[in-house]
Amino acid sequence: MNIKIIVVGKLKEKYLKQGIAEYSKRLSKFCKFQIIEVSDEKAPESLSDAQMNEVKVKEGERILGKIKDRDYVFTLEIKGKGRSSEELSAEMAKLTTYGNSDITFVIGGSLGFSDAVMKRSNSAISFGRFTLPHQLMRLVLTEQIYRSFMIQAGSPYHK
Repeated sequence: MNIKIIVVGKLKEKYLKQGIAEYSKRLSKFCKFQIIEVSDEKAPESLSDAQMNEVKVKEGERILGKIKDRDYVFTLEIKGKGRSSEELSAEMAKLTTYGNSDITFVIGGSLGFSDAVMKRSNSAISFGRFTLPHQLMRLVLTEQIYRSFMIQAGSPYHK
């Protein structure tokens, strides 16, 4: 199984890098795991709707360039479907059972996703209605992917 997270922007905080590295190491027992960073589009503080769309389109092109045709794509969106850890675990298990061994999660830029990325998404996930820093979301998502495997394995980690 191949799992990747595509993210817009660079991760700078050392403590987040350390947490992600720990879960990445743990995930190596279950899958080939990678995080792919694409550059964010530099933009002024206040943007017109057209400028916002242009930023999303450019970032979206970079994201789509990292997604393969066979990838099952989850986008992380506030308006996505909320799932429990158990539900995400069951969904991932079902995907692999039915031949989807390449799973991609996408964390967009600060303005969200382009229409093209949203169209490519197979499923939108929400981690709640609150906003988290995108850098922190990488760690949370990586941990939840690891937790999904622990649930499937019947491990006490989840308790």
